[in-house]
Amino acid sequence: MSEQTTTAATGPEPAPESTDTVVEAAGTAEAATSAEAAGPTEAATSVEAAETSEAVPAPPKDRRKLFAALRWTAAVVVFATVGAGVAYGITQPDRTDLPGLSTKDDGRWTFPTLSQPALPAGAPLPQGPDNKDGTHYAPLTGLLLPAPVGAKVDDTVKVDKDGTVPVDAFLEEYTPEERAKLKQSLEWDGLRQITGRGWTTADGTRTHVYLLRFHSSGFVDAFKGCDSNMRLNGVSALDLDDVWGRAKNNQMNSTALDFPGAANFDGTELSVYQELKPLLGEEQSKIGCLRTGDVLGMVIQTRKGEVAPVPFHQTVILQSQLLS
Repeated sequence: MSEQTTTAATGPEPAPESTDTVVEAAGTAEAATSAEAAGPTEAATSVEAAETSEAVPAPPKDRRKLFAALRWTAAVVVFATVGAGVAYGITQPDRTDLPGLSTKDDGRWTFPTLSQPALPAGAPLPQGPDNKDGTHYAPLTGLLLPAPVGAKVDDTVKVDKDGTVPVDAFLEEYTPEERAKLKQSLEWDGLRQITGRGWTTADGTRTHVYLLRFHSSGFVDAFKGCDSNMRLNGVSALDLDDVWGRAKNNQMNSTALDFPGAANFDGTELSVYQELKPLLGEEQSKIGCLRTGDVLGMVIQTRKGEVAPVPFHQTVILQSQLLS
């Protein structure tokens, strides 16, 4: 699998002109000719049979089981596995050519064209056969999801001039009593670098995205700052995202994809959580944790009332695709 520029999903190409119409017309004419020779009664019967056979189309392939119960999220999981060209389609608002996404407005954001940064000369791909630990050799800032079109920069994500986020600035996402323990864990568990980006959209949704690079995948698994027990500022207890979970269950019933807790595709393990009610304030938060090789991705979205599931899941999946 190569890291390459994602291209726009195109609509279906026009089907080549079929010869079935000619064949059916010839068959109908032949039936009519035979009917005339056979007599009035037999002729009527033959012509009626020909018309009936022509009027009944071939039964369509039943895809209702695959798509009827799937919302936007499950449909994304389907075509996220098809390839980068289709994956680019979820960055744009035009969904008429994508199965399950024909609604005029599902709240999806429009992102800039996504592209993965070039690798250093001779460096293996993250999911390549010669890179068993899934090490990312590309610049970490190049793997960070850009803000959607029209969003404003959220300065609460404190980024240095070189694009890195200081450890203490990252730990401000957590409650004060958690920070010392997590800082020690990051120091002991092989943290190499943190980068991040924040934005706010017109509906008031705040999004913080962080990428943490460790010395190996084993250190990513050891870090306990992104799971159902994490304690973030202003966030109550967490549970698995129910909308994502329902889409996951529907998808598992119709395909062979495996979802350990949340989802796993393109070599990235996804865990998606939501803040349970009663909320600590007027806002709800949802968190996505992405583990792929030596990098941990973290998506935090907060909004007054409730976080809209579509743009949240879209953000998580697009960030996952950039990492894988």
